[in-house]
Amino acid sequence: MTKVTMTINGKSVSGEVEGRTLLSSFLREDLHLTGTHIGCDTSQCGACVVHVDGKPVKSCTMFAAEADGADVATIEGQANEDGSLNVIQAAFQEHHGLQCGFCTPGMVMSAAALLKDNPKPSEAEVREYLEGNICRCTGYHNIVKAIMAASGQDVSAIAAE
Repeated sequence: MTKVTMTINGKSVSGEVEGRTLLSSFLREDLHLTGTHIGCDTSQCGACVVHVDGKPVKSCTMFAAEADGADVATIEGQANEDGSLNVIQAAFQEHHGLQCGFCTPGMVMSAAALLKDNPKPSEAEVREYLEGNICRCTGYHNIVKAIMAASGQDVSAIAAE
């Protein structure tokens, strides 16, 4: 067993992990942060996206020990300080960017990373950025619309699907 210490959503946490423990498993099973979903365990679906030192990472592809000393942000840390939805989460709600919700945490985390690097992305840039995230329900249209709305762009001309 290896002791790991990291900052998660602004709070220092420690735990004992086996060398093979994935970051996604550590978050869900040891820390009970179950918003990070595990959809494939093969890095294809993006449901497990978290931020490690400010960069989006599919947490099913990273060992927990690799995050030792890192600053990790999960979906649980995305809400505003008062507990209300942040601008991305609110846009997903307002523009129906979710259905079953399974992919939503990974989509929100990916959207946050995109908007940090590219505050006003085009529709094509949003679609390209989301290529590593799978949604089996929405067809992506409303997810793209929500992300563009969260960036402050006028989405009124984008027809609902």
